[in-house]
Amino acid sequence: MISTQAWADARKLWDFHQMHHEPRPCSVAVGLGSHDLGVADTAVDFYRRGMVPLIVFTGATSRTTEDRMPRGEAIHYRERAVALGVPAADVLVEPQARNTGENISLSRALLAEADVTVSSVLLISKPYEERRAYATARKLWPEVEIVSASTPMTFDAYVDSIGDASLVLDMLVGALQRLMIYPKQGFMIPQPVPDDVVAAYERLRREGFTSRIVADGTPAGR
Repeated sequence: MISTQAWADARKLWDFHQMHHEPRPCSVAVGLGSHDLGVADTAVDFYRRGMVPLIVFTGATSRTTEDRMPRGEAIHYRERAVALGVPAADVLVEPQARNTGENISLSRALLAEADVTVSSVLLISKPYEERRAYATARKLWPEVEIVSASTPMTFDAYVDSIGDASLVLDMLVGALQRLMIYPKQGFMIPQPVPDDVVAAYERLRREGFTSRIVADGTPAGR
């Protein structure tokens, strides 16, 4: 049973993880691979609305996607986009990345190799990964403007879509820990974390929502 306080703390982390950027037209959309096909659907929506002329999907597999997406996250995302009507020529695939840093650096290299001029990126992630993705991209791709985006949904709707509330709370805690420790390791730019968000994070850790916690010296991962 998840306590009332834990739910309140989780909602606080959820809100902080989102950048609340207003989507606008960009040079390209970059969809970060994960278990969530909603990333692909959101990229398609932006494409249909004329916000981007090109989509890059990036991601290999992880322990949470190897069964659901055996051909790789980016490839499954591309198949989804094409099935939804995006021309295949407008969807590039980067199938090697296994963490957020590689998502950014390998997508950047792919676009350079394809001779695509990029001044702005509509960076699409899971809702609770917006801030982490933004901070990583600003570190590794500083010369472009980064606009963070995700599938618009409430915290409760996201929990329902995953079907495992404890896992969602674990992921929120793990994402915040990375925001606090990865800048020191050079993986992302610092993001000031308000005291009330830190307090919520610490309470959730004490309640045992720690399956996505990493050791401070662990290389950047999902």
